[in-house]
Amino acid sequence: MLDKYFIKHLRDPLTKVAFLAVRAGITANQITILGFIIGMMSLPALLYQRYELALLFILLNRFMDGLDGAVARLKQPTDLGGYLDITLDFIFYSAVVFGFALADSSNNAIAAAFLIFSFMGTGSSFLAFAVMAEKREIRSLDYGSKSLFYLGGLAEGGETIGFYIFVCIFPSYFAIAAWLFGGICWLTTCTRLYAGYRTLK
Repeated sequence: MLDKYFIKHLRDPLTKVAFLAVRAGITANQITILGFIIGMMSLPALLYQRYELALLFILLNRFMDGLDGAVARLKQPTDLGGYLDITLDFIFYSAVVFGFALADSSNNAIAAAFLIFSFMGTGSSFLAFAVMAEKREIRSLDYGSKSLFYLGGLAEGGETIGFYIFVCIFPSYFAIAAWLFGGICWLTTCTRLYAGYRTLK
């Protein structure tokens, strides 16, 4: 829901950094993979309850996720780049939730399982529609040039990062926040299913 607003404000700063990366010979795929590795470092940080360190890794991952797209737009976006970007993003998002389950399994495990279950709804509704949108050459104008059609909803990237920031700052509230955010994810899934049904019917 908030992604299109964040993208408008972040596009210019990211493009300036992307120019420097291109001049240095750094590719979008290299940024994607490095960002993923950095993001996955949040898993051991959460395991040892180093929440401030986990938050740093999460934010760096998200910065690099925006930067790889900016670099790709300056050069030539590729199918491989889009594939790596979306696949590694989904692994990263679930890894952070799993990390909170490891940090305090007695209090967080069930809520974490529900949230990952909810991510399956948002992820599958997103990817399945993207395949059909590509087949029918449907394009979204709200998000500019992306590798896949982006079907929006209440819980998108911006809301998910906001959730991660909150639970890293207030880890004792993870279970409650995960149940609430999981519910929002299911609302998003339902609206995407309805929108996809209406569009493809």
